[in-house]
Amino acid sequence: MGLNAALAVHPGSGHGAAARIADRVAARLRPAVDRLDVLVATGVDESRALMRSAHAESLDVLIVLGGDGAAHQGVQFCAEHDVALGLVPSGTGNDFARALGSPPDALTAADTLAEALRAGTRRRLDLGRVDGGAVGGSWFATVLCSGFDAAVNARANRLRRPAGPRRYDVAILAELTAFRPRPVILHTDDGTLELDATLVAVGNTPYYGGGVPICPQATPDDGLFDVTVIGAAGRLQLLRLLPGLRTGAHVDHPAVRTLRTRKLTVETSADPGWPAYADGESQGRTPVTATCVPAALTVVAP
Repeated sequence: MGLNAALAVHPGSGHGAAARIADRVAARLRPAVDRLDVLVATGVDESRALMRSAHAESLDVLIVLGGDGAAHQGVQFCAEHDVALGLVPSGTGNDFARALGSPPDALTAADTLAEALRAGTRRRLDLGRVDGGAVGGSWFATVLCSGFDAAVNARANRLRRPAGPRRYDVAILAELTAFRPRPVILHTDDGTLELDATLVAVGNTPYYGGGVPICPQATPDDGLFDVTVIGAAGRLQLLRLLPGLRTGAHVDHPAVRTLRTRKLTVETSADPGWPAYADGESQGRTPVTATCVPAALTVVAP
């Protein structure tokens, strides 16, 4: 039996970049498979319906052309149906593709993916599973965040400009004026921590926010999350921390603590709870629980 693949195109990704390059990406992938169906969806429900139809046709590999939101939808489908996932990044963040070592240029990434398809190169990766919040039972591949960074994510999603990682920088500066630390309870494999915190980031992979290595040592094949907690940092402390976020140096700051755990529950002592985001998608508010599920996803990647 040949290799049956589908290319899921999210035309709005990257401010229309995915739609502009879809034909060229398909042309690069088609010689590497026996069948390639192109699925163009403008919304989540339509995307899921097209994926289910492709699965009924004995789908082997789902290739997502889009950003982290599109990749998140692909992760949900592939984890639930045991279909391999391939990524061609064309969004504003592309954090999951970055963690997989995919080239940042979409056409180069398509060529690299085609080579991996021909070679049969596949990897099994861990995923996070979310319980609680508003979207209990969903998967995430990159980072679940709650607190200041989740508020930044929500604001960045509302901004139309600037594009790319600079949008997150603008959102950070805006949130600095309003956000305050609050008491947080963390339930880990090793016990319970109670502290005043500014943010909690639960990393299956290192990056969020368009390349910020918030959990720089996270690897998606060790069965554990890397967790970064920024304590009760004031506005000036956060401003001093920001440059280090882009390099991973923030983990050496005295206001930051890191830990590793298979399961983490984040609770806040006051209502409403903190906003929570995973893969850049809203998960509602705390309390929220994340569990690392080993080898939950197959990816086609170099």
